[in-house]
Amino acid sequence: MNEGEKGPEAAPVRQRFISELFDAISFRTFLLVLGVLLVQMGFVLSYVGAFHHPTPHQIPIAIVAPATSSQVVGEINNVPGYPLHAVSVTSEEAGRKLLGEGSVSAVFIVNDAGTSDTLLVTSGGGASVATAVQDVITRVDAAQHRSVDTIDAVPAQSGDARGLTGFYLVVGWLVGGYLMASLLGVSRGSRPATTQRAIIRLLSAVPYAVLSGLGGAIIITSLGALTGHFLALWWLGALLVFSAAAVTMAFQVLFGVLGVGITVVLFVVLGNPSAGGAYPPALLPPFWRAISGAIPNGAGVSAVRKIVYFGAHAIGGNLLVIAFYGVGGVVVTVLGAGFHDRRSSKGLPPKTIVAT
Repeated sequence: MNEGEKGPEAAPVRQRFISELFDAISFRTFLLVLGVLLVQMGFVLSYVGAFHHPTPHQIPIAIVAPATSSQVVGEINNVPGYPLHAVSVTSEEAGRKLLGEGSVSAVFIVNDAGTSDTLLVTSGGGASVATAVQDVITRVDAAQHRSVDTIDAVPAQSGDARGLTGFYLVVGWLVGGYLMASLLGVSRGSRPATTQRAIIRLLSAVPYAVLSGLGGAIIITSLGALTGHFLALWWLGALLVFSAAAVTMAFQVLFGVLGVGITVVLFVVLGNPSAGGAYPPALLPPFWRAISGAIPNGAGVSAVRKIVYFGAHAIGGNLLVIAFYGVGGVVVTVLGAGFHDRRSSKGLPPKTIVAT
């Protein structure tokens, strides 16, 4: 049989293949895959955008220079790019108090009687920030033909390499929270069938969160990564896990299966690079620096460091942010489930962006 005779037989085969293709890959599936592609590209953009060029921006430091205070503050605050924000304090004791509270990242003590100054830093608050401050102060002193000795006044614990343990701990807690809620959606439907079911899901997240917080605290303590503050870290972890689970459930109620993707965007694409892991917010570009404290990732990392290294000073704002997500997730989940419950009782289909 020649090629011309094969033509009429091949056409139905192609038609059946195209028909099977469109039957196997629906328009809804195409949209979901497109969404995954966009999230993937967003992941690359967010991480590379945040980390490709860390630059210090107005890192707070205290200046102890009784005789030349205003002059030194002015010189440091006018360094090109404004990497540091200096304020004058009356004594080394006052500077160390601010340093111990985490209110400043360094204390620069000027020796008016000589040419060798002292810089106190806190690697426990982030090794990259301490290094950035040291580099700027060294350049400033070198321009004045002076030298500087650096002392780590609040060092990271021996098991907390470069202060990253808190970051990975918080990421682990948050991942557990949204995976638990996502799996409940996979096994029982992304949207709870009734308001009662929604409340049961939320209540099931409570013991999970408590156990997750406890497990994380046990692991870091047994490994010697972060020692002390066991109870505080346990309950911080429980709050983070529950907040992540509640937010995930809320997105699922609102958007069905797409809610899981939106959760990933919030906690992974935006939350992780802005959280202050390898580079604390003061070294990140403006967008990631601005959102850092407004997402549980950044609020959680900051809270861990404050608990472990700074006596939990000024931790209230971080806890409020995390609690806001938890309470908001609960409210949206219950109200959203009630709305869909009422529609269902009237025989109407669930209202969502993409049918699930």
